[in-house]
Amino acid sequence: MPKPTGPTNPILRKLLRQLRSKGKETNSTLWRDLAERLSKPRRSRAEVNLSHLNRHCKDGCIAVVPGKVLGAGRLDRPICVAAFKFSQTARRKILEAGGRALTIQQLLEQNPEGKNVVIIG
Repeated sequence: MPKPTGPTNPILRKLLRQLRSKGKETNSTLWRDLAERLSKPRRSRAEVNLSHLNRHCKDGCIAVVPGKVLGAGRLDRPICVAAFKFSQTARRKILEAGGRALTIQQLLEQNPEGKNVVIIG
């Protein structure tokens, strides 16, 4: 029996199917690119600190991280961050700054067209 290719996490596999189908349905390259980045091995996925988000996002920015958001650094503006995973510290600091911490699936439901969304990482 061959080894499985791609991610074996059933939640991630379902998310990848949703991203690919929404990308085809809305003709959005954002969702297809995000699915491609998430289908990489776990060690190749992005790990982004809050200080990086603070540097590269303006007020009201919607950022998507195809990996995990870590809590190192400060966040001094309210931004909306969607990621596959959050550390507890990162989630707490985002909410304290007045921002929102969403899963990628929640962002996909709220913004199916992918307008004003930036991929970080």
